[in-house]
Amino acid sequence: MKKLIADLRSLGTKEKVKMWKVIAGELEKPTRSRREVSLDKLNKVTKKDETVIIPGKVLSKGELNHTIKVAAWNFSGAAKEKINKVGKALSIQELIKENPKGKKVRIIG
Repeated sequence: MKKLIADLRSLGTKEKVKMWKVIAGELEKPTRSRREVSLDKLNKVTKKDETVIIPGKVLSKGELNHTIKVAAWNFSGAAKEKINKVGKALSIQELIKENPKGKKVRIIG
């Protein structure tokens, strides 16, 4: 976790992307204060083929009915399975490698 936070801060400075610094700040919060987002909420607030990041945990309550890419610090096992059926579940590290500029990524939670 500490390495991820440091990587996010340095990437935010290097690429001049404020979003990575915001995510690092969210991940520094105590575990009980981190965001938890259900699949129901993701289904309601996202559009087809959108990329979102959750600085916390994704929970399996509900279903997705459109394709999205979800990056998060943690997933429940069932949530990851459900997301991968219609979209793609990534770790935050994978999203950083895939999209270092953070283009077209929304923070949810």
